[in-house]
Amino acid sequence: MSDRRIGILGGTFDPIHVGHLDIGHAAETTLNLGRVYVITAKTPAHRAHPVASPFQRFAMVALAIPKHQNWRASDMELRHDSVSYTVDTLEKFGERGYERSELFFIIGADAFASIDQWRDFPRILDLANFAVVSRPNAKVDTLKERLPQLIARMAAPDDPVPPGETRIFLIDAQTSEVSSSAIRANCESGKSIEGMVTPIVQQYIEQHGLYLPRAAGRRASDADGSAAAGGLHGKN
Repeated sequence: MSDRRIGILGGTFDPIHVGHLDIGHAAETTLNLGRVYVITAKTPAHRAHPVASPFQRFAMVALAIPKHQNWRASDMELRHDSVSYTVDTLEKFGERGYERSELFFIIGADAFASIDQWRDFPRILDLANFAVVSRPNAKVDTLKERLPQLIARMAAPDDPVPPGETRIFLIDAQTSEVSSSAIRANCESGKSIEGMVTPIVQQYIEQHGLYLPRAAGRRASDADGSAAAGGLHGKN
């Protein structure tokens, strides 16, 4: 394990679920990462406004990851008012002194399939390695057909990478079939979310009444953050 091999798992995390954790774990173990930063987006690009507030989403990330010894919840995107773009986050890691070959942006194959629509594509692929992990309905072996222009950059996890270059590592791993939207839908309809999130995240959601039907015009972000304190892809 190398402390200079850094995984970056970013997302809206509204809420963070076991599928996110599966993706991060698969990348961490397969690519021998020394640290994984789980970064909560403040305002994701090209997506609906999150239901839970930034504070609540970061809190759920912090609660979800303690069993992963080398993971850290990061608020680096929450500290800025602008829209969260992955290219900006990767550039910030470069400014901190990390070489691009040391960075591994972790993402599900379903989200990576639209990478050609992301801001600053294809330059973004030069800023870090991409660790792309299979999802139940999106296997990594389908990406070569979906993105033929990137075949030359795709690699198996154990393939050597020339100095100064980056690769798209394809990781075929089993990950849980769950989504944040399905969790929110279950909460709204009164169905259980057991097994879809970690027990402590489920407790947090239930304790704070997240994702329940709300009065028109009211979001969780309107709630008092201090009250919550009583009880961090597909972004692009």
